Amino acid sequence: GALNHPNILAIYDVDIHNGSPYVVSELLEGETLREQIGTLPPRKALDYAVQLAQGLVAAHCRGIVHRDLKPDNIFVTREGRVKILDFGLAKLVESSDVRELETDVLTKPLNTKPGTILGTTGYMSPEQVRGRRVDHRSDIFAFGAVLYEMLSGRRAFKGETAVETLNAILKEDPSDLCMVNAEIDLALERIVRHCLEKSPDD
Repeated sequence: GALNHPNILAIYDVDIHNGSPYVVSELLEGETLREQIGTLPPRKALDYAVQLAQGLVAAHCRGIVHRDLKPDNIFVTREGRVKILDFGLAKLVESSDVRELETDVLTKPLNTKPGTILGTTGYMSPEQVRGRRVDHRSDIFAFGAVLYEMLSGRRAFKGETAVETLNAILKEDPSDLCMVNAEIDLALERIVRHCLEKSPDD
């Protein structure tokens, strides 16, 4: 509700009716990105990625980390507009550059209990897997995983079990994009690799 950006789902109201909470949001027509994975040409994937990055920047500038970015939480309208959905795991992070937000929208507490793992297997950053403190760089890692999947049609990190997938996030690098899709520009592959660095400092 504190965010107003063309690439983020607009929330108009949050309230409770007969004991049940509800959210009033803008009406979107189209489909999730998940439904387009595997059929996206590189040019369209790049267009979606730029819009997704712009939405993330808007959230990060307000001190909000999504923490659950994945193709199922990214919507593409019939007009080709990308919308980030579901800030249900969002976290307000401390920053000297971000002024305190005046909002009644409930978010997870600022200091999530250490060791708590929040996110979706396959898209979590290494620091999320380890239950460590997260910031905007965790969303950048997830963005890299989503972009990799848009360009290759396959997940960057996937094991036979959830534990194997989490281990892959911590210790393995995904296959080179150019080996999967010869149309991928090497400069774009470097951007994806940079997003998927294991250490937030990198």
